[in-house]
Amino acid sequence: MTADEFYKSVKGKTVAFCGLGGSNLPLVRLFAKHGAIVTGRDRRTEEQLGDIAKELKALGVRLVTGEGYLDGLCEEIIFRTPGMKYHLPQLEEARARGAAVTSEMEVFFDLCPCRIIAVTGSDGKTTTTTIISKMLEAAGRKVHVGGNIGTPLLPRIDEIKPEDVVVAELSSFQLISMRKSPDIAVVTNVSPNHLDVHKDMEEYIGAKKNIILHQNAFGRAVLNADNEITASFAEDVRGQCLMFSRRHPVKYGAWMDESGEIFLSLPEGTTRIMNKADIRIPGLHNIENYLAAACAVWGLAGPEEIAEVARSFPGVAHRNEFVRELDGVSYYNDSIGTTPSRTINGALSLFDQKILLIAGGYDKNIPFDPLGPAIVNKVKTLVLIGATAPKIEAAVKAAPGYREGNPKIFHASSLEEAVKICRAEAVKGDIVMLSPACASFDMFPNFETRGERFREIVNGLE
Repeated sequence: MTADEFYKSVKGKTVAFCGLGGSNLPLVRLFAKHGAIVTGRDRRTEEQLGDIAKELKALGVRLVTGEGYLDGLCEEIIFRTPGMKYHLPQLEEARARGAAVTSEMEVFFDLCPCRIIAVTGSDGKTTTTTIISKMLEAAGRKVHVGGNIGTPLLPRIDEIKPEDVVVAELSSFQLISMRKSPDIAVVTNVSPNHLDVHKDMEEYIGAKKNIILHQNAFGRAVLNADNEITASFAEDVRGQCLMFSRRHPVKYGAWMDESGEIFLSLPEGTTRIMNKADIRIPGLHNIENYLAAACAVWGLAGPEEIAEVARSFPGVAHRNEFVRELDGVSYYNDSIGTTPSRTINGALSLFDQKILLIAGGYDKNIPFDPLGPAIVNKVKTLVLIGATAPKIEAAVKAAPGYREGNPKIFHASSLEEAVKICRAEAVKGDIVMLSPACASFDMFPNFETRGERFREIVNGLE
């Protein structure tokens, strides 16, 4: 079915959009324009929605808002927002009565006319997605980036031509209901995450695995050989399977030797791509991101384009982003550090010296046990904020090697206070890093807002 045929098929049908956030809002406008009878459902009240509510009402959209926004879910087609639990009773009842419960990304995969490369993982999704898109652009290809990064793809489908390439970042929330996989699927790694939404780790892993389960023999899966869970996906790959490792050679895929030389091995032979020193953005995890990207783009971009991007790409905002130096102290924004593993493999792996770390935030029920030893080894001053502060402190104090004052531990009631404490504690040559190891939702709407606020505070220091 083409996009035109799909939009003709929804004319006159009742369509509900559950959650009027970034991925659904453009679709509400689009479906209303194509003659669907649209209902917008959101936990926020009309007053909280503000101008959004006024705009949608002007388009003829019926609004159901507040705590009971899913009551009377009677529409023929129901779009859930990605963060909504897939097995909510109201959605299960809708499926049982024959409603089509779907999502923006599911429909996009059905209608997309071109090759899709998709990236998932607990950490590194956005950077790897961005690197892949840069490499393809360097090779002269028209690229459309979306999914869990940037803007939704379905409203842009009319712009996409068969010869283009889509690069999509996919979260577990998007993947849990997918029954179609991309042409090229990348899994950066899998570690505990989002256990406040998924019923257990098994469901979370199953959602991630959906990115490869529906590929055919012509598909390509790119998997992290250094991550036990990700590597286990290989047995379910139906097409080409390329592994990547920064620790050892792989038979087919990308790997790094002891001297930092990076190679790609395929049945036709092994090609040197670059050295790790060519990668501009710091951190061992970014080497893995480049290894994954090289596997994904091979055949669409060559070693020259891969190395060119490595040398020139400065990184994505809020990911180990240098903010400023003041009085000899360097400040870095790693607000994307929303899990313990991301902070351990990212911020805490970048520098030889011990750093001043601001951590803590919303509690996603992820264990902090692995974070404790990493902080003891790599942090000299720890400033804790948010709901998880007591759990992180307990993990640090329970870690082998911890002793009073190693690290020094402070608690702050706000990000402003945390930066103020770091300013007072830091001396010339020190590094201050915001890498919370937690989501932001207890204090900020998202990690971007948290990172932008950190930037503002640091840039306001005198």
